[in-house]
Amino acid sequence: MNIPTVFKHMSWSARLGVLVIALYIFMAVFGPYITPYSETQIVGGEYDPWSAQAWLGTDNLGRDMFSRLIFGARNTIGIALLSTLLAFVIGGVMGLVAATVGGWFEAVLSRVVDMLMSVPQLIGALLLLTIFGTSLLNLVFVIALVDATRIYRLAKSVAMNVVVTDYMEMARLRGEGLYWLVMVELLPNVKAPLIAEFGLRFCFVFLTISSLSFLGLGLQPPMADWGSMVRENASLISFGDLTPLIPAAAIGVLAIAVNFVVDWFLAQRR
Repeated sequence: MNIPTVFKHMSWSARLGVLVIALYIFMAVFGPYITPYSETQIVGGEYDPWSAQAWLGTDNLGRDMFSRLIFGARNTIGIALLSTLLAFVIGGVMGLVAATVGGWFEAVLSRVVDMLMSVPQLIGALLLLTIFGTSLLNLVFVIALVDATRIYRLAKSVAMNVVVTDYMEMARLRGEGLYWLVMVELLPNVKAPLIAEFGLRFCFVFLTISSLSFLGLGLQPPMADWGSMVRENASLISFGDLTPLIPAAAIGVLAIAVNFVVDWFLAQRR
């Protein structure tokens, strides 16, 4: 794939989305090398205003807001990406296998997924994190499990139209095993909608993590996270200081950028 050529043929919105995503990735990867202070370093007093020492002021503990904003990119995006990948491994594989096997296996698995999906996503995540704790590992697995149900439904839905095709029947008659049927015959023919769903699901996971952090059940202190940064500094808004809106804007801009790219990708597949 010639990346410059693909970029050239993108719509203006998709190009903007790619540039924004690239900027966020750069911050996530090189954050520790470009920030003036460490993630937890106290550099001033409580809620100091913007200055040459602290470009975006300080937070409720005197930590540099600009540095924590950059570190938040690594933490929030990294956890969201890991959770989304795990959710696709769980939900995508189960959905493709259920569509291929069919019968009672598909029926039982689908009813279990329907039962799990009857609980609102955020409430389900809050309940599980309250039960099992808010460690980083639990956060990743809980969000992946909650989102895997949505991915299962999509994977099974798109796969159901492929498992009845002639080439799938021929593969069965040749005696191919389940692994071959799913990974070689089925997956290449349903990957386009799954790739598009990955982008959209990443946005939902990203927003879910930020929401959980805002409620105090996401990434735990002293880790920098955009959702928790909004919560910790929300009182500044009462005094006309808009600094807490900067991490909120960072969340919204990334979600919009990913949607720009996903919309363009879907338009190319129509």
